[in-house]
Amino acid sequence: METTSRVDAQAPAAEGGARLPFARGTVDGYLKASFPWYGLDEAFTGTRWLMQVGTAADGTVEHGSVGHGDEPSVRHEATEDKERFAVVVTVAANPVRRSADGTGVLEATSVSSAAWLAGVGLLSFTWPGQLDHGLRDDWLDQQTETAWVLADDLAGPAWSTLSLPVDGVPTPFHYRESEFGWVLAGSTQEGVHVGAYGRGMSAYGLGFAMIKDIHAYVV
Repeated sequence: METTSRVDAQAPAAEGGARLPFARGTVDGYLKASFPWYGLDEAFTGTRWLMQVGTAADGTVEHGSVGHGDEPSVRHEATEDKERFAVVVTVAANPVRRSADGTGVLEATSVSSAAWLAGVGLLSFTWPGQLDHGLRDDWLDQQTETAWVLADDLAGPAWSTLSLPVDGVPTPFHYRESEFGWVLAGSTQEGVHVGAYGRGMSAYGLGFAMIKDIHAYVV
């Protein structure tokens, strides 16, 4: 699969080895991107918040995420249903290209890139109740590899097609559900790929739009 670095999507490690869901980013990284960011459209009136951007080795911003709704935490299954959130991932649509410093090659991005980043993002907020801290990293590694395989086969039986508005235009998305939540991915007319994941909020009623002012996500 053509994608950005898988390392970029890993959640940071917490004390004792368990990964934290995310470390909140600042608006500076988002402002450095050469592509437009996407979030939920104006029909969503809840809280919006920044997450983090992912960069290439030369510092070029390649993707990033913004959150909507309840700010999720890694919780046991018994409390997960109480959280309602949707995270939108924007990925620059880039071909295979040389790095800015000329020392390497940057991988191409695709809808599969957005699907994989969204899948891993959902996993980072999931903690099966039967696992302790010591076993969760092993579980997360296994599930991350599964998300990679699924994202590389968007035409496979794990995915269905869902049409959602993007900047007011009906747009096809690849969509799948799991016991942990839902994941979807598609492309926009503005030259970026969009992925999303969530729990407690139905994907069927969502719409996406270019973010006019990223500062609206600073809380």
